[in-house]
Amino acid sequence: MNWFGSNYQMNKFEMFSISHMVVIAILIFVSMMIFWKKERLKDEKWRRYEIAAAISLLGIEAIYHLWMFVGGMWKVSHSLPLELCSISLFLTVLLLITKKKLIYEILLFTALLGASQALITPYLNFDFPHFRFFHFFYTHLMMIWVVLYFTWVKGYRPTLWSIVKLCVFLNCFLPVILFINKRVGGNYFFLSHKPPGPSLLDLLGPYPYYILSMEALLIILSIVIWFIFRDKSDKTPAPKNDTYLKKPYFR
Repeated sequence: MNWFGSNYQMNKFEMFSISHMVVIAILIFVSMMIFWKKERLKDEKWRRYEIAAAISLLGIEAIYHLWMFVGGMWKVSHSLPLELCSISLFLTVLLLITKKKLIYEILLFTALLGASQALITPYLNFDFPHFRFFHFFYTHLMMIWVVLYFTWVKGYRPTLWSIVKLCVFLNCFLPVILFINKRVGGNYFFLSHKPPGPSLLDLLGPYPYYILSMEALLIILSIVIWFIFRDKSDKTPAPKNDTYLKKPYFR
């Protein structure tokens, strides 16, 4: 079955092709619909769809690993769910199931920074209608849509402390990822070398300096994300009475 096979030479993905641009258009359209329909999406009946979305993400990820195993592509050096987007996928599932604010605070940045970059410059070989094409774009699109859903519909908002939590979360992972990369000859988190295809990492300098550049860029872009999505409501307490409005005071 070509749609589930391991040979992509006859149907190779090309960046900014028609299929790629259609996906980007879907990303923008659904994101706008979430914002425009946010009041209707607040109904509790949507809870069942949140759980269904979580199950669908786990299901398609399980099929993805089955596909790699059947095709002889599953290798410990690159198939473990240790990439940032893989971690974001599981955070998305946890957020949908638990609705924990802490998970949202981390996912907001990893999804909007990591998944969006992956959608713009996909590290992908298989084009439409291959299974891997659907898996890649479905999982990455859902990461972004879920975090936008929890922002605009559920009312979750990041704080500056959210950036601190993100940095602690990721930097606690780095020694573990470095150790695993060393043991299995992997390149998880792109800590061993840059991806072979074009990516934003090409602008961050040579190895290993681009790792420090990634850290600095992460903080800068996270501040931008916080500024855009922070709670902008006026929390200044209202006066207890308006007597001073009714009786003008003159000196």
